[in-house]
Amino acid sequence: MAETITSHEFGTGVMDDSGIAEGIKVQGEHCRRNGAPITARIVEAQLALMQGDTQCGQRIAHWPGLPLEDAMPLRLAGGFQHLHLTGADERLAPIYRGEISAQSDVDAVVSAVTADHDARLLPWLDGPPQTNEAGRSASFMAALLWLSSRVGGKFELNEIGASAGINAMMDRYHYDLGGVTKGPSHSLMQIKPEWKGSPPPDAPVEIVQISGCDQTPVDLSDPDAALRVKSYVWPENTDRLQRMDAAIALAAQSSSDVVQADALDWVLARLSAPQQPHVVRIFNHSIVWQYIPDERRRKIRAAIEAAGQQATAERPLAWIMLETNRETFKHELLVKYWPGPDNWHLLAEAQAHGAWVQWLAR
Repeated sequence: MAETITSHEFGTGVMDDSGIAEGIKVQGEHCRRNGAPITARIVEAQLALMQGDTQCGQRIAHWPGLPLEDAMPLRLAGGFQHLHLTGADERLAPIYRGEISAQSDVDAVVSAVTADHDARLLPWLDGPPQTNEAGRSASFMAALLWLSSRVGGKFELNEIGASAGINAMMDRYHYDLGGVTKGPSHSLMQIKPEWKGSPPPDAPVEIVQISGCDQTPVDLSDPDAALRVKSYVWPENTDRLQRMDAAIALAAQSSSDVVQADALDWVLARLSAPQQPHVVRIFNHSIVWQYIPDERRRKIRAAIEAAGQQATAERPLAWIMLETNRETFKHELLVKYWPGPDNWHLLAEAQAHGAWVQWLAR
C-alpha cells in the first residue's frame, strides 16, 4: 500500500478547502522527512492545482473524503511520475532530476503539464496507490524464523492486501538478516536490511504454499500494470526501484498467486480450506490494516482468533503483521500463534520499506 499517513494521526482530514490543503501539506512534509524532497514538491504543487480550473485541480479542491486517509496527494504524484517514466512530457524531467527545486517553479511546471494532460491524469485520482515493497519480506522471514522452533518450520502463507503479490513471491528471495541467511543465494532479489540488535534464530523455514488477496490485484507480468506500480515508488528511493525491477523480472518468470477478493471473505474461505498436517497456517499483512474498514477488521480478527482456539499442534495457526502503531508511529512486527499464549509478541520495529530492522525479541 501507500507511503501515506492517516488523518487520524494528525487530526486532519476535514472536507473543506483548508482541511484538504492541510492534508497535502502534511503529506508533503512526511515525504520530505523520509528523504523524498522531489516527491514532496510534486505533492505540494497540488496546492497550486487547487486554485486552477483543470478537472484534476477541481477534483482535489472538492475532495469528498479524508485526503490523508485516502492517500489523495500520492495518487496524482503517481500519475506525474508515470508521465515522466513514459516520456510523455519532458517538462517534468528537470524536476525529477532535482534541477528545478524552487516550489514556485515546480508549481508552474506541474500546472502547465496538468493543463495539457488533464484527461490522462484524472483517472489516477480514482484509487489509492498500490505500491508493494519486497523489503518488508525481511520482517516476514524473521517472524517465520522465530516461529519455527515454537510451532514448526513448514508454513502456508496467506497474505491479506497482497497488491501486486511481491511479498507473495518471498520464497524466491535470498535473505541476509543480521548474518542469518535463507533462500536461494543467486536470486534476483537480495534482501539485506540494516540489522540492529541480535540476529533472529537460525531455524529451518520451508514455505510450502503462498497465496494472497487484494480488492484490485496487480499483474506484474503485464508491462503496463508493472509500470503503473513502479510509478508509485518515490523516485528518490533508488534501492526500492531496483527491488521493483527484480520483482517484475521474477513475476515475468512465474506470477504470484493473488486473487481479487474482499479481505474478510477471503480470510473466511482460507480458514475453511483443508490444512496440511504439520504445516503452520499463517495470515500475514503489512501496512494494509488501516485501509480495511473497522467493522471488517473486527470480523477478520474474530474469525482468526476463533480459529486459533481450535488450532492444534498438528495444525497450528499464526498471525503476522507489520503495521503502524498509531501512538508511536513506529512500524511494529507483531506475531500471535496457536496453540500458545494468547497474546501478541513484539518481535521488531522496522523501517516502512524494509531499509532496517530493529530486532527486539529474545
